[in-house]
This record gives sequence, structure tokens and C-alpha cells, in this order.
Amino acid sequence: MTQLFPIRKTALLVTASLAIAVSGCEPAVRETDSPTAESPATDLTVMTTILPITQFTNAVVGDRAEVIPLMPTNVDPHDFQASPADVKNLANSRVLVKNGLEMESFLEGLIANAENPNLTVIDSSGGIATISNGSGEGHSHDKTTDHNHDHDHGEAGHHDHGEFNPHIWLDPKRAIQQVKNIRDGMIAVDPEGTEIYTANAAKFIAELEALDGEITNKLAPFTGKTFVAFHDFAPYFAQSYNLKAEFMVDVPADKPAPADIKRVMDTVEASNLKTILTEPSAGEDGFEAIAKDMGVQVSIFNPIEVGGPEAVSPEYYLATMRSNVNNLATSFGASTSTSTQSVLPLGAIRSVAMVPQRVGVRF
Repeated sequence: MTQLFPIRKTALLVTASLAIAVSGCEPAVRETDSPTAESPATDLTVMTTILPITQFTNAVVGDRAEVIPLMPTNVDPHDFQASPADVKNLANSRVLVKNGLEMESFLEGLIANAENPNLTVIDSSGGIATISNGSGEGHSHDKTTDHNHDHDHGEAGHHDHGEFNPHIWLDPKRAIQQVKNIRDGMIAVDPEGTEIYTANAAKFIAELEALDGEITNKLAPFTGKTFVAFHDFAPYFAQSYNLKAEFMVDVPADKPAPADIKRVMDTVEASNLKTILTEPSAGEDGFEAIAKDMGVQVSIFNPIEVGGPEAVSPEYYLATMRSNVNNLATSFGASTSTSTQSVLPLGAIRSVAMVPQRVGVRF
């Protein structure tokens, strides 16, 4: 019997030319996981881009095909640079699944270099209602558009986020549509696997629906409350659960000034925040110092952009989102202010304050 949702092995090759653009720390190293999954039922190879897309694709594909993440799980998507091994893997793949919305803006050159005329690109953002990227300090994402996408071979050749915010995976409702898009794309490529893809997708969609219901109930008491993010990962999540999300600096940012940090500190003071939410990969010691100085608490909201080898599992997405929601609800509940409660995720201060420039791959 075909297993549903096995943890796929991560087939990532180490090359001497691998370059990860991370400022102020040692570059991450790709490691090939030891085989833990059964051999795929076919010789179909599917490459995936960012971590949530790997999770969703593993949920749909099961053991029908080999799923190869393009990005190491411990590398932020904004820091990723492709290697010659990545080009080779893509040249030998039948399918590439991407998030879309210019999250993977480096793909155009990578796909061109792979010279694979048989490659099918599945854009998981097709047909999903999107939120326009805003500009300027304190801008609120509130423009929603039903944005359809062709399954093309890449995005624009820059690494900045495009017209629409790409973080759709953080809303389980939109994640359901992403899973459906991956299912339909895989069926088009491999019609013989229709029954497997359909059953696997249905099982994971049921899990996402249950997750959505849990989040709705958990956050219902905080309707209309605001959390302010430095990194603009939150608008879809906020919109879906009747919260308000603000952001100050888009990511990636070029040569952030000390004024950026001052702006964050001013927001903490002006909003009477009781809790700050950092990201797992951020400089937590620095945030603990800020929190101590300002008399606020520290918690975590994980945007699921990096993780350990186990993070490729679809169950990791479900568990992480539940943890995020518990932390957010606790953060809201910790405030005793009679004014509009606000919570500030400060994780991307690392991105803006410590990383002078995000670098995408260039060909």
C-alpha cells in the first residue's frame, strides 16, 4: 500500500563553489541526509524551492516520486545562491514546484542554465487572492487581488519582492489552494499517479482545514488587534484571522540605517507593547537585551523559512503553525493595556540591522 506523507530524503549535493550570502556569520553548508524514505515508485524527480513548498509537495507526492529541495533547509530564501550541482539537478528533473509571487526571483537564470526542455514548472500561487506589497513606513497591507499566474519558467531577474506579498503559505486557507495547485500540476505531468496524488492531497487538506478551525477559535477573542512586523511576512495570516498586520521595512533591504532600528524602538514605546516576537534564526540574545531594557516579554513566530532536516515533513508545517498561534495568543493575552493591543515580531531586525545587503543568484 502506498504510504501517505513519508519524510522525503533531501538529495542535496556539496560543491566547492557553493556560496551562501550570509553577512556576519559562517556560511551554511549543504549536507546530504542519509536515506530514510522508501525508494520512489517511479523515476519521476520533482524539485522544490522554499521550505513550505517542499512540505506541501511531500504531502501530495508521497512515495510516488523523488522530491529534491533546491534550497538547504537551514538557509534563508533571501540568502540562497545556487550552485552548479543545483543546475545539474534541475537539468535532470521533470518538475519544479515553486511558491511564485516572485519569492524565488532567481529562478529565471537558474532554469535557463539548466537547459531542460522537458521541465514543467508548477506555480503554487495560481488563482490565490493576493495582497499588494505596500511602500513606506507603517504601511498596512489591505489591497487584495485575485491574481492568476501562468506556469511559466521564472520571475523577474531581481531579488526584491514584487508587486504582491509572497508569504501565502502562512495562511492555511491559501495553503490549501497551494496544495490543490501542486496536486493538479502533478496529475498533469503524471496521470498514472492521479489516484495517489488525489488521496494524499485530500488527507493533507483535511489536516489544513482542521488547523484553520483551531486557529480561528484560538484567535477569535483578539479580533481587530494589531501586531507590527519588521519583516513583512504576516499580512495573509492577519487578514485570514481578522487581525491587523503592519510592517516597516520590506525584505530584502539595502544598507539599513540606524534609523531603522530607532523606528522599531519607537514603535515598541508608542504601542505600549507587552511582548516582542522574534524568529528562530534571529539574534535572540540581542532581542532579550532589548526586551529587558524595555520591560517586555519575548516569544517566537516562525515564518517557516528555515529549519532542520526534519522540517521537510508536512507535519512540521502543522506543528509549527500551531506553536505560532499559541505564542501569538499568549502574547495578546499578556497585554494589560486598554488601548489597541499590539505585538511586534522583531525577527527580521537581524535581516535589516545586521545584513547589509541581500544577494540573489545572478547568471
